[in-house]
Amino acid sequence: MSWPPELSDLKLDLSIPDSNTRDDDRLQQVLDAAVSYVERVHTGRYSFGDPLSTLPSEPADFHLGVLRLAGRWHTRRRSPDGLISAGDLGTSRVPAIDLDIARLLQVGPFARSVIA
Repeated sequence: MSWPPELSDLKLDLSIPDSNTRDDDRLQQVLDAAVSYVERVHTGRYSFGDPLSTLPSEPADFHLGVLRLAGRWHTRRRSPDGLISAGDLGTSRVPAIDLDIARLLQVGPFARSVIA
Protein backbone atom coordinates (compact mmCIF):
# COMPACT_ATOMS: atom_id res chain seq x y z
CA MET A 1 0.00 0.00 0.00
CA SER A 2 1.25 3.44 -0.81
CA TRP A 3 1.71 6.18 1.73
CA PRO A 4 -0.24 8.24 2.60
CA PRO A 5 -3.72 6.70 2.47
CA GLU A 6 -6.02 8.51 0.06
CA LEU A 7 -9.55 9.88 0.35
CA SER A 8 -10.90 6.97 -1.70
CA ASP A 9 -9.38 4.56 0.86
CA LEU A 10 -11.12 6.38 3.71
CA LYS A 11 -14.45 6.43 1.90
CA LEU A 12 -14.15 2.69 1.22
CA ASP A 13 -13.39 2.04 4.91
CA LEU A 14 -16.42 4.14 5.94
CA SER A 15 -18.67 2.50 3.29
CA ILE A 16 -19.25 5.83 1.54
CA PRO A 17 -19.74 5.49 -2.23
CA ASP A 18 -17.22 7.43 -4.35
CA SER A 19 -20.19 9.12 -6.03
CA ASN A 20 -21.18 10.71 -2.69
CA THR A 21 -18.94 13.78 -2.53
CA ARG A 22 -20.94 15.75 0.05
CA ASP A 23 -18.40 15.28 2.90
CA ASP A 24 -15.22 15.03 0.81
CA ASP A 25 -13.71 18.26 2.16
CA ARG A 26 -14.31 17.24 5.79
CA LEU A 27 -13.08 13.72 5.17
CA GLN A 28 -9.92 15.01 3.49
CA GLN A 29 -9.34 17.34 6.43
CA VAL A 30 -9.48 14.55 9.04
CA LEU A 31 -7.44 12.23 6.84
CA ASP A 32 -4.72 14.86 6.42
CA ALA A 33 -4.72 15.45 10.19
CA ALA A 34 -4.46 11.72 10.94
CA VAL A 35 -1.58 11.30 8.47
CA SER A 36 0.20 14.34 9.93
CA TYR A 37 -0.28 13.03 13.47
CA VAL A 38 1.19 9.60 12.68
CA GLU A 39 4.11 11.07 10.76
CA ARG A 40 4.86 13.49 13.62
CA VAL A 41 4.69 10.79 16.31
CA HIS A 42 6.99 8.50 14.31
CA THR A 43 9.32 11.07 12.76
CA GLY A 44 12.80 9.66 12.28
CA ARG A 45 11.57 6.10 12.61
CA TYR A 46 9.97 5.38 9.20
CA SER A 47 10.36 6.73 5.67
CA PHE A 48 6.64 7.42 5.06
CA GLY A 49 6.95 7.05 1.30
CA ASP A 50 10.10 9.15 0.89
CA PRO A 51 12.08 7.32 -1.83
CA LEU A 52 15.33 9.04 -0.75
CA SER A 53 15.05 8.00 2.88
CA THR A 54 17.22 5.23 4.32
CA LEU A 55 14.66 4.59 7.06
CA PRO A 56 12.46 1.49 6.89
CA SER A 57 8.99 1.78 5.37
CA GLU A 58 6.10 2.32 7.75
CA PRO A 59 4.36 -0.88 8.89
CA ALA A 60 1.48 -1.96 6.64
CA ASP A 61 -0.98 -1.72 9.52
CA PHE A 62 -0.34 2.05 9.78
CA HIS A 63 -2.47 2.42 6.64
CA LEU A 64 -5.50 0.89 8.33
CA GLY A 65 -4.74 2.65 11.59
CA VAL A 66 -4.75 6.07 9.91
CA LEU A 67 -8.02 5.29 8.14
CA ARG A 68 -9.67 4.19 11.39
CA LEU A 69 -8.32 7.21 13.28
CA ALA A 70 -9.62 9.58 10.60
CA GLY A 71 -12.97 7.76 10.60
CA ARG A 72 -13.27 8.10 14.38
CA TRP A 73 -12.43 11.81 14.25
CA HIS A 74 -14.99 12.27 11.47
CA THR A 75 -17.68 10.52 13.53
CA ARG A 76 -16.81 12.40 16.73
CA ARG A 77 -17.10 15.80 15.04
CA ARG A 78 -20.89 15.46 15.17
CA SER A 79 -20.83 15.12 18.93
CA PRO A 80 -18.26 16.87 21.14
CA ASP A 81 -19.39 14.79 24.12
CA GLY A 82 -18.80 11.57 22.17
CA LEU A 83 -22.44 10.43 21.94
CA ILE A 84 -24.17 9.60 18.67
CA SER A 85 -27.78 8.66 18.08
CA ALA A 86 -28.54 5.04 17.26
CA GLY A 87 -32.20 5.72 16.43
CA ASP A 88 -34.68 3.59 18.35
CA LEU A 89 -31.81 1.91 20.18
CA GLY A 90 -30.84 5.12 22.00
CA THR A 91 -27.34 6.60 21.99
CA SER A 92 -23.90 5.14 21.69
CA ARG A 93 -20.54 6.48 22.79
CA VAL A 94 -17.71 7.08 20.33
CA PRO A 95 -14.60 6.43 22.41
CA ALA A 96 -11.99 9.17 22.70
CA ILE A 97 -9.29 6.49 22.87
CA ASP A 98 -9.52 3.30 20.88
CA LEU A 99 -6.93 0.74 21.99
CA ASP A 100 -7.11 -1.13 18.69
CA ILE A 101 -6.20 2.04 16.78
CA ALA A 102 -3.45 2.85 19.31
CA ARG A 103 -2.05 -0.65 18.82
CA LEU A 104 -2.10 -0.32 15.02
CA LEU A 105 -0.34 3.04 15.15
CA GLN A 106 2.03 2.18 18.03
CA VAL A 107 0.91 5.22 20.06
CA GLY A 108 -0.28 5.78 23.62
CA PRO A 109 0.21 2.68 25.76
CA PHE A 110 1.64 0.84 22.73
CA ALA A 111 4.33 3.42 21.89
CA ARG A 112 7.88 2.21 21.77
CA SER A 113 10.33 3.49 24.34
CA VAL A 114 12.50 6.39 23.22
CA ILE A 115 16.05 6.72 24.49
CA ALA A 116 17.17 10.34 24.51
